[in-house]
Amino acid sequence: MTEEIIIAGFGGQGVLSMGKILAYSGVMQNKEVSWMPSYGPEMRGGTSNVTVILSDERISSPTLNAYDTAIILNQQSMDKFESSVKPGGVLVYDPNGITHHPTRKDINIYQVPATEKASEMGNMKFFNMIILGGFLKVKPVVKEEFIKKGLEKSLPVRHHGLIPDNLKAVTLGSEILKPINTL
Repeated sequence: MTEEIIIAGFGGQGVLSMGKILAYSGVMQNKEVSWMPSYGPEMRGGTSNVTVILSDERISSPTLNAYDTAIILNQQSMDKFESSVKPGGVLVYDPNGITHHPTRKDINIYQVPATEKASEMGNMKFFNMIILGGFLKVKPVVKEEFIKKGLEKSLPVRHHGLIPDNLKAVTLGSEILKPINTL
């Protein structure tokens, strides 16, 4: 099993940390992992993306042109990466701020209203974990106990008290996932 994922959005949305948590979770599950971030000099507010590859076999190259899954968090990323999802692949997105929703009929498309739910939780920092939960419902590439270990590894110790809330956000994301187009 190999899963090639692009996560893309604005800096400050937790794009890179979501990728890092997913990558660490894969390492903890004894998978081969590649994590390759890309971001502009603006950081917060600028565009950023990260490619994560999880595999049971060696990964030959971290550079990809097509993805099994795209997790899209803003319109610019939708415009850039919707066409890069392999036919039969998955596109997961937060509808907030999306003006041109995905139109492809050859991929599975899911919405996760994470901005709305993170706001209801009272902490926008859970946004990325809600999105991650929606993705993992569709593609359970790592098990939940390894997500906890990935959070422990990637979050500073001073933030470990937030791990239970982050895990609740992952569960919430799996519960609010909405299929838009399924093959």
